[in-house]
Amino acid sequence: MASQSDSVRAEPVEALRDTVIGWDIGGAHVKASLLVGGRLRDAVQWACPLWEGLDRLDAVLAQARSRWPGMAQARHAVTMTGEMADLFASRAEGVACIAERLAQQPGAGVGFWAGEDGFIESDDVSARWEDVASANWLATATLAARSVGHGLLVDIGSTTCDLIPLLGRRPAARGRSDAQRLVHGELVYQGVVRTPLCALARRIDFEGVPHNVMNEFFATTADVYRLLGELDPAHDQHPAADHGPKDALSTRRRLARMVGRDADEGGEEAWADFARAWRAEQLLEIGRNLDKVLREAGLPLDAPLVSAGCGCFLVEKLAALRGRPCEHFAARAVRLDGASDAGLVRQAQVCAPAVAVGLLLAQERG
Repeated sequence: MASQSDSVRAEPVEALRDTVIGWDIGGAHVKASLLVGGRLRDAVQWACPLWEGLDRLDAVLAQARSRWPGMAQARHAVTMTGEMADLFASRAEGVACIAERLAQQPGAGVGFWAGEDGFIESDDVSARWEDVASANWLATATLAARSVGHGLLVDIGSTTCDLIPLLGRRPAARGRSDAQRLVHGELVYQGVVRTPLCALARRIDFEGVPHNVMNEFFATTADVYRLLGELDPAHDQHPAADHGPKDALSTRRRLARMVGRDADEGGEEAWADFARAWRAEQLLEIGRNLDKVLREAGLPLDAPLVSAGCGCFLVEKLAALRGRPCEHFAARAVRLDGASDAGLVRQAQVCAPAVAVGLLLAQERG
């Protein structure tokens, strides 16, 4: 499993006495952050296809222990969405299984993020699984709201998009569970890596001719943004739909299959235009939900979009289309160990829930 960063920030044990490690355990990735004295030292994302088994999570946790040798001295803050993986018969089972794995980590204690009630101990997780399940967005929104006051958090990741209104320095979401947020448009199951293209549109133009879309898993949004040069290769961690190469020709071949064609039926610019058409469809769908949330929250016209996730580049486009300012979560809400470290800023953006939950634990428990 490739990490988001090739550099390893191995910290000596003596430097980790005031340390929190924040965890965001997802169904496709694990994100983690290392904070010392309330300042971010490191953040990393590992691919973790949890649907394949808990051994995938065990492997990531082993990588974390290798990356941060002093981890046994740290406190752990945990949030999750991985309970939705079809490895588990129910969400309650998923929360309990993931919590058990994390509670076994060496360290100075583990707190599980339960949203409005802060952190709870591992012994309480099974009874309060609904508070713990899929609450990572609330950690990011809580920290962002304290820094921005009013705005809309737009966290576009590999798989999903969270749209969370921030009012009066607090999250103002209408929904709490995934199901409720899907009802209100605050959770959109689209991302910039893993979303099958057939989920974006029923018809799409190629060289000016509308085509029906093939409802097959031929290509994903990673192919679109890879071809356009907008997806950071460090975030392109999962296999392509055909498990093939990720070079430009193979990417065009996968895109072509969405409308029953081969890559040699168009030039490079034709396929780039085709990718832009898919991007426009995704912006349209996310934007439709974004406008609904903005309208129902009553946010003022100058309230910014607060970007997070590996799809930050789309948030900037969404903001520009609406004439709104765009601010970065990492710039507003995170104290960095080295403010000039652009790589750390990018990692904090991508790993926003893990960074947020670590900072919230540090603030709550001092």
